[in-house]
Parts: sequence; C-alpha cells; structure tokens
Amino acid sequence: MQFDPADTALVVVDMQNGFCHPEGSLYAPDSEAAIDPVTDLVERAGEAGAAVVLTRDVHPPEQFEDAHYYDEFDRWGEHVVEGSWEADLVDELDPEAAELVVEKHTYDAFYETQLDGWLDAHGIDDLVICGTLANVCVLHTASSAGLRDYRPVLVEDAVGFIEPDHREYALDHADWLFGEVTDRAATAFE
Repeated sequence: MQFDPADTALVVVDMQNGFCHPEGSLYAPDSEAAIDPVTDLVERAGEAGAAVVLTRDVHPPEQFEDAHYYDEFDRWGEHVVEGSWEADLVDELDPEAAELVVEKHTYDAFYETQLDGWLDAHGIDDLVICGTLANVCVLHTASSAGLRDYRPVLVEDAVGFIEPDHREYALDHADWLFGEVTDRAATAFE
C-alpha cells in the first residue's frame, strides 16, 4: 500500500507512559510491544517527508467532576493526569520530530482539538494510524477520521491492545465499516 507523503499523515495515538510503561496505571504489555513498530513507522514516514502527528490523552484532574455520564476516571481509574509522568510520551518518541502534537481529552483525537483543521490546512487526505489501544482511542480516532472523509488506514502490527480479541475486533470493524487495514511490510511512503 503506497502513500504519497505530500498528502499523508502518520497519526500515532497515545503512546504514553501510562499505557506503555510497566509502571503506568493502564499498562498493557502489548502497548509496550508496539513501541518499536510505531517508532519504525515514524522514522520511515519522517524520512519520506510525510507529516507525523502524535496524540496524547491528557486529563485535567477536575475534568470529570461535573460529569453527568462520561467519566473515564470512574471507568478506568485516574490515568494520564495533566502534568504527570504518565501523560508524557514514551522516551522512544520525540515530540520535536512531529509536525503536530495533539492533546485530547477523550478517546477521539478529533473531538474538540485542532487536528481536523490542521490536516485540512496541510492538504492531508490519507491517515496511516498506529498506537494504542486498538479498540479504544485508535478505533475512535480512525472512525472519526473516516466520518470526516479522510482515508484511515490502520497498521495492524503497530497497535497496542489489552486482549488479542480486542485488536481483532477493532481491525475487523474498521476494515468493514469506514477504513482499511494493512501491516508495516506493506506500508510504503513514496
């Protein structure tokens, strides 16, 4: 699968200490295992001249105090709190190497962020998506991209997950409903 670097962005979802480091509150071993595949894609995309976008899931401590229903702290426990080590990107990813770092407060990197406007302003049509978790933030970001008429392509061997069934569900759902699925070997930025 070939992607023109001029109109493609690699979107790396939430590769943060809270999810990828053994001391993180929502650590998943397969999120840690995704670090090397993700950094490989970042390097390849960057060398080819494709835009690299990193997302960070960040929650202000008071975010859910007045929540009627949507309360991630209730569902997942307190995690990636603004200003914490957990909210930082893993050491292997350099935010200075990215064209954009998006701070998001929900599963969807498009919701109330600058991502859509930035992609539109830069003429981006295709999004190569990797990161963690497959069936949570990766899936919701990819589906939101598809609904906005971007071409979301998930890289199956560069996404983290808790259970293998979660990854399989997310990839099957994306491929069936709004996007495409590929692997790193078949991904070319040229």
